[in-house]
Amino acid sequence: MKIFLRYTLAFLLISTSIFAQKPPKLNSNEIYEKIQKLNFLGTALYIAAHPDDENTRLISYLSNNVKARTGYLSLTRGDGGQNLIGPEIRELLGVIRTQELLAARNIDGGEQFFTRANDFGYSKHPDETLKIWNKEKVLSDVVWTIRTFKPDVIINRFNHETPGTTHGHHTSSAMLSVEAFEMANDSTKYNSQLENTSLWKPKRLFFNTSSWFYNDKTAFEIASKDFTKLDIGVYYPLKGLSNNELASMASSQHLCQGFGRVTSRGAQTEYLKFLKGDALKDKTDIFSGINTTWNRIKGGGEIGVILYDIEENFDFVNPARHLVKLLNAYQKIQLLEDSHWRKIKEAQIKEIIEACAGLYLEVSASSASGTPNSKMDINFEVLNRSEVAMVLASVKSIIDQKVFVKEATLFNNKKIEFKETINLKTAQYSDPYWLRKPADLGMYTVDNQLLIGKPETPRPAKIAFNLVMEGIPITITKNVVRRYAERDKGEIYEPFEILPLITTKLKNKVLIFADETPKKISVVVKAGANFTSGKVSLQIPENWLISPNEIIFNIEQKNDEQTVDFLVTAPEIESVGKLKVVATSNGKEYTKELVEINYNHIPKQAILLNSEAKVVRLNIEKVGDKIGYIKGAGDAVPESLRQIGYTVIVINPLEINEENLKKYDAIVLGIRAYNVVKELKFKQKFLLDYVEKGGNMIVQYNTNRGVDVAAPFKLKLSRDRVTDEFADVFILDESHELLNSPNKITEDDFKGWVQERGLYFPNAWDANFTPILSMYDKGELPKKGSLLIAKYGKGNYIYTGLSFFRELPAGVSGAYKLFANMLSVGKEK
Repeated sequence: MKIFLRYTLAFLLISTSIFAQKPPKLNSNEIYEKIQKLNFLGTALYIAAHPDDENTRLISYLSNNVKARTGYLSLTRGDGGQNLIGPEIRELLGVIRTQELLAARNIDGGEQFFTRANDFGYSKHPDETLKIWNKEKVLSDVVWTIRTFKPDVIINRFNHETPGTTHGHHTSSAMLSVEAFEMANDSTKYNSQLENTSLWKPKRLFFNTSSWFYNDKTAFEIASKDFTKLDIGVYYPLKGLSNNELASMASSQHLCQGFGRVTSRGAQTEYLKFLKGDALKDKTDIFSGINTTWNRIKGGGEIGVILYDIEENFDFVNPARHLVKLLNAYQKIQLLEDSHWRKIKEAQIKEIIEACAGLYLEVSASSASGTPNSKMDINFEVLNRSEVAMVLASVKSIIDQKVFVKEATLFNNKKIEFKETINLKTAQYSDPYWLRKPADLGMYTVDNQLLIGKPETPRPAKIAFNLVMEGIPITITKNVVRRYAERDKGEIYEPFEILPLITTKLKNKVLIFADETPKKISVVVKAGANFTSGKVSLQIPENWLISPNEIIFNIEQKNDEQTVDFLVTAPEIESVGKLKVVATSNGKEYTKELVEINYNHIPKQAILLNSEAKVVRLNIEKVGDKIGYIKGAGDAVPESLRQIGYTVIVINPLEINEENLKKYDAIVLGIRAYNVVKELKFKQKFLLDYVEKGGNMIVQYNTNRGVDVAAPFKLKLSRDRVTDEFADVFILDESHELLNSPNKITEDDFKGWVQERGLYFPNAWDANFTPILSMYDKGELPKKGSLLIAKYGKGNYIYTGLSFFRELPAGVSGAYKLFANMLSVGKEK
């Protein structure tokens, strides 16, 4: 009894976390590879701008062949990109792309980091990028990552010496990396960080170059003589995969960007250009001259003696045979003076010990979520699948510091299950930390230094398993998860979330009022616990009217919803403002909407956004009513058109035929439709026939790579774009019908646009097309391909690269008027 209590008290001071959503189940090959990585004390950091910028081939090579601790610092979360798999854009897309990066790192073996930079969209020059980003804050975040991750080697994805030749974010990532390389070891730079970390001097900096960065093949061949060359096509027998196969699998996790691809294998060379730091002694080894053995750290030599022997004589049939020595090494690691390596190696060896013992530890909540300061039942499963002497001394709930003494001997393959109740003692939710405060165009707001750089919010609900193995105390910490099964899917793991007691939701984020007719606004109230009641009210702009002032709700069951309806009346004059939802219960206000993202390739995500909508009183005219919409890569344009009174019907591409099309007043193709809807090439004849017989057809932007939009006349797509949303717009023909009926379009209608003007404009077209607008970014020639219209038979064919998919959901009045004109052109009122 005394020994159990002594160990229990000792464990109260220990809190080490092994972060995982779904429990890893390592086989012998994977355990051996973990031991190899345990015995390599070297670190590499890869730096670029966005998710999917990273070279997964090189990250995988460093992690799996060199065995280095390898990280990827993506300056942004990719919030400004497009989405091929769903309607999420901006911050919700950033959440998806964050998880896709984590999924990629799970495959290639890397770790993931970010800065607070917001991906505001395509930028043509680093001067613009660093002006919109807060350069000092982003630079400080790069320095912070270097100081905390402590890489020996840093590798830039992009060239810092060629501004203006590629995406401004790309060049900026390299420029900031070069600057941070020296700053990380300068105590006068960002010295407040030193309260939580220490100075660090990386040994060398490289640029991961290729022929793409050179004007011609000959120039690259000459330059490459001085480069470090790595064959990243190495084969891993323990995995049954080549490194580039593994890298292809990792890269294919970026599904929302269309990166799904076939795997590749065989010899393949990556090139590294040395930029600064210690010169290489061996050009085939970027760690040459750097001590990556256990002798690197004081007291590491004796640990190495133990662990190198285990690696050399590893028992693939019975890994548990090594547990006694592993536990001995674990004790010695705990005594290391170097806190940086102690923390890293302690986590690594714990994972190995857990796997060698066949130890299964799980904590599953009775529900997928809880509310702050509520109680939650937790199901425990503990199983030792080895002959090692093992005792479960106690378990400790980290969130409420509650300890449950168990004093249970864990016999080989004898499962122990029990249930405990914990208190969710926290005022903080588990939503993405970088979305908790208002962001600006270029930066997210994160004040907690210890959160900066983390890929996601650390899970607040954790359980520490305090074990005794062969008389040695060891604590392994697990996140609380939700495990359940569905008949058609099998076993499912989800993160356990801490969410508000009440969340509310408006169906539309933009509410357009075309006249003074009152509009029913429905609010969905969702309960985070049983027997939740309160009242809901709306905060509206001045001169807007609402009825009633508040509505009572009463919801008996957790996760159930109740819909309440308000009538909102807009003023006579044009007006723009915000409508905010406020729910009140027991004197506390709740103002958040719960957005859940659930795709098969990433864990389920719970995001809390302000429950509000943009309200716009817009004097708009339209002709026609019934619109057929052919979806492309995913956008919210149909919902936006319904806001101004159109009946929008989404057309199944397989059902495109003459009879089906003739009932529509206009046909609209969603963004990148020709890129992603394969059936369109077989249906184009029906679409053009519809136009020829008098219909209007609007084609929104497509990327120019390997796509034919099959316009009725010659039309060549390009990569032309105007990224400055404030760029001047010039009307080429003020008398054109498209700009006058049924709404008068002026240059004022291009005020208030968001992120960009447009993208992938055509740069050559047949004389039958009439360009309507001209625009350009600073320092460039005018571009006239943003909006083209051609008469074809009795109807009109319109191609536009204007970013309506961003402007309409943002409630931009001028964009609505222009789109209504495109739908109405050639039609009488």
